[in-house]
Formats: sequence, C-alpha cells, structure tokens
Amino acid sequence: MEHLRKYNSKKIEIPNGTILVEGPVPTNELQRLKFHEGLTAFRIPEQQFAAIIEISKLPEGRMIIARLNDTIIAYATFLYPDPLERWSEGNMENLLELGAIEVAPEFRGTGVGKSILQVAMMDDAMEDYIVITTEYYWHWDLKRTGLNVWQYRKVMEKMMQAGGLEVAATDDPEISSHPANCLMVRIGKRVDQKSIKKFDQLRIMNRYMN
Repeated sequence: MEHLRKYNSKKIEIPNGTILVEGPVPTNELQRLKFHEGLTAFRIPEQQFAAIIEISKLPEGRMIIARLNDTIIAYATFLYPDPLERWSEGNMENLLELGAIEVAPEFRGTGVGKSILQVAMMDDAMEDYIVITTEYYWHWDLKRTGLNVWQYRKVMEKMMQAGGLEVAATDDPEISSHPANCLMVRIGKRVDQKSIKKFDQLRIMNRYMN
C-alpha cells in the first residue's frame, strides 16, 4: 500500500508565543529541532527523540508534532502495530496505530493534544486507514495530574475523540486486565467492508468460546 502524506498545520496562540502543530514531519526536519525536557512519559527525552526519528523513517510512519519555535513540546506517532501485539496478526496494510501521544506538562490544558489529532486527520489519506490506539492506565501521568484513573480516562477519551477515535469493545487480554484500559478506533471513510470485518475478528477473537 502506498503511504501518501499531505502536510497540514494549525497554530495555537499562548501567552509566551505561538505553538505550531504540524505534520506529517519528515525525518530531516525533525533532526533540526530540539526535544522538550519534560517529554519523559516513555523514556528519557534523548532516547524518546531518537525513537521518534526512527519512526519517521518507516514507510508508514507519521510524526505529528507541536513546537514552540524550534522545540518540540508535544508529538504523536502513527505506525504499524507492534509485531508482538494481536493487531499485527492480520497483516493489514491499512491498519495504523497511534503508538504514542505526549504533551510536555507545562503545555497541557492548551488544547495541544486535541490539535495534534485534528491535524493528523486533516490528511485525506487517513480516510484509507483504520486507526487504533490502546490506552493503558499504567502509562498515564496520574501522579503529576492528581487525577484518578477514571478522571484521566475521561480526559484521554475527549482528546482522542477530537481525532474521531471512539471506544470499541475488545477481548484483548492486556486491555481487559483493567476496566480503565480501552481500545479506541477511527475507521476511515474509504475503508472497505472486508477490512472492517478482518479488524473486527482481531478485536474479538474469542467470540465463539464459552
């Protein structure tokens, strides 16, 4: 499947400047930027910056970023599901995973997360894909925000809905291991019924088991 990309952007005015939300951003442009030191949800910033640069090199990889001047203050990654996850078992070329989304703490509450998802879906090519995200409470910044798992889940749901993703049922063991975990899905307008059926079989694998 040819991975078409069309650049889109959006600006957010904040007291200390203008945040530019843009993407998909190619590797050579990412490499010219700095990575905010508050982006620590998954790895130390230097390692995470290296990881997103590698994702941008993948044929299907899409990096949507928010930056203040030349510093990335938020980002989202889109790529094929991890080969170790059930979502890769169908070998679906039109299934992408929102692998990570992160906003530096001082920029939360500015609408940056929602804007990243909106910019990602501005690209008409996304209508050819099923996009999923798997939300696990152990990735959430409960300590810093002071929210409980249900409050944080509500925040995550609202942010994902800005990109058209909605909660979908699944019997995936890792998601099912805690009631706050969830699968969220966006099915593009041009995705065929055969692909939707195949995806539904990945979502619910134990349909006929007692």
